Amino acid sequence: MAPLAIRLGLGAQSSFGSVANFPKGNAEHCIFIWLGGGMSQIDTFDPKELGDNRSSSKKAGSFYPSIETSVPNVRVCEHLKNTAKVMEHVTAVRTVQHKVIDEHAFATNLVHTGRMISGNAVYPSIGSIIAHERGAADPSVPAYILVGYPNVSRGPGFLGTKDGFVYLVDTKTGPNGFTRPADVTDERMARRQKLLDPMRAEIPPNSALASYDEAQKEALRLAGPKFMRHFNLEDETTTTRESYGGEFGQRCLTARRLVQAGVRFVEVSHNLNFLNGSGWDIHNEGIRNQHLLIQELDTALAGLLSDLKRTGMLDKTLVVIGTEFGRPAEFDGKGGRGHQGTAFSMVLAGGGLRHTGAYGTTDELAKKPVDKPVSIADFHATVLAALGIDPKKDLMDGSRPVPITDQGTPIAELLPQS
Repeated sequence: MAPLAIRLGLGAQSSFGSVANFPKGNAEHCIFIWLGGGMSQIDTFDPKELGDNRSSSKKAGSFYPSIETSVPNVRVCEHLKNTAKVMEHVTAVRTVQHKVIDEHAFATNLVHTGRMISGNAVYPSIGSIIAHERGAADPSVPAYILVGYPNVSRGPGFLGTKDGFVYLVDTKTGPNGFTRPADVTDERMARRQKLLDPMRAEIPPNSALASYDEAQKEALRLAGPKFMRHFNLEDETTTTRESYGGEFGQRCLTARRLVQAGVRFVEVSHNLNFLNGSGWDIHNEGIRNQHLLIQELDTALAGLLSDLKRTGMLDKTLVVIGTEFGRPAEFDGKGGRGHQGTAFSMVLAGGGLRHTGAYGTTDELAKKPVDKPVSIADFHATVLAALGIDPKKDLMDGSRPVPITDQGTPIAELLPQS
């Protein structure tokens, strides 16, 4: 019979023994960069021998040559030239794996929540879990901001509205609905709120209406110039703004300003499909201009890491690059790539981790791990541990305990030594 902890769904015993002895990190914030569509690991952070997608034989392999990095024996594709120079602050986890390869939405949900969709449970995203556990570092800002379109995969699930996100899609205007009319002063807003107090007293506790009211109060608290000033990128020097590159880079600069203001978790989506017609989902002809996406990521990532270092925030800010799956080394009929979940790369940077440039090794075509396989639950546990969150604790879905990860174990080699 299985051990009681597993039978009850409480997770396996950590190989590190007691939680008190677990090596936790000291990061205070997380910037999570999302590459929707499925970044090709063999064309970015896990390069292999060059292939050929034009000949009739269509030789499997990388689409681009590779280059050396600041870490000996760690190479990346030639279009990551700026990131290559700062790889001592980066670890490409090359052996991430899961079994969901045929459906983007399911894989996106898995990577965000760490779990497959199951029954009636709506599991919280990694952003909401961190918001729930750590809260905002400054009470004048929310704990969790999404720079991109809202989606249930990014949501709070059973944790409730209080651990949800504030979102924006335009870095120039910031979140919609947070700018008051000029004649609505703090005093006038306070009087309006006082008028609502008698009605609020009648709201049943722990009800859907109470949850909605809590969200409304939070939105009204944040509305106004004190919060919205964090979205004014003109406060940055021209040199700083330009170092991040175009629109996606400006989203990353916004993320840096937000964590500097005290936001605990910021997700930045990179889904600029107009660059190559298909985004990171490079089937068929979509691969032709894949390099434009990689170059844009390279400029923004290197700019972000350099700026975090310049502002003294790099060791306290964990930067994560996530994607729903990778791509196979083989080319499809028109020279693009399909989906692959058996091995793909996600990236950790900064955050006070012991970076190695790369973690884990895949086979000659980046199809399967040769050593150090990492599940999505393991990756989540590593992110949580880096932020000082116990990766073996339980969350509460009403009265039901739910392990914070699906039996994930952090990558101990990357965490600070106790």
